[in-house]
Amino acid sequence: MKIATVEARDLSEAWFLCLRKVMEDGFQYKITRGSYSGQHRKELDLAVVRIESPGTLPLTPDVPAGIPAPTTMEYIDNYLPYLMTSHRAEGEQYTYGQYLEPQIAEVIRMYKDDGFDTNQAYMAVGDAASIYLEDPPCLRGIDTRIRYGKLHFIAYFRSWDLWAGFPSNLAAIQLLKEYMAQEIGVDDGEILAMSKGMHLYEYSWELARVVAGMEPDHPNG
Repeated sequence: MKIATVEARDLSEAWFLCLRKVMEDGFQYKITRGSYSGQHRKELDLAVVRIESPGTLPLTPDVPAGIPAPTTMEYIDNYLPYLMTSHRAEGEQYTYGQYLEPQIAEVIRMYKDDGFDTNQAYMAVGDAASIYLEDPPCLRGIDTRIRYGKLHFIAYFRSWDLWAGFPSNLAAIQLLKEYMAQEIGVDDGEILAMSKGMHLYEYSWELARVVAGMEPDHPNG
């Protein structure tokens, strides 16, 4: 297993750097089960991403003209209730919010009532029954820490679509962190994100090369 580490100033830089990492070092394989079964992925064995100032605006990446934007703030604003509330739309098997909503309130209470020096303020996503879902949750947990006067998040994704998922997920998680920091009464801190499944589907490979400023892939020379 190869561990890929990325250190970035903000969300946008993290996305660009991760695109390059996956395209350069990703393991290519054919998917036998899961999203886009039968197609190919490039995937990092284990990715560890540190984002020092995730609240820096804009939260969404600025892509070159002619490249479809992976996300927008309008989409993220609509996505936020999926992350923070238990409301489930028709046809949805689950939402992250159905797991996180009560835990968000408890973590805020824990820090305010019991102080900052604890390792128990962890928010889990999914349960033992999740393995039987057709598409189990990708985000599996958000750990939290208050240190140096700031609230930091450590998130783990079992599988993570870098092109479309990463920018939307992290922007929404950042907005959640800002809300919780304000409620607790501390400053906003870093995001550390980990995944043993950060990947790009083959439909996005050439787009990723262009956005990351890499040379086109010419397998036949």
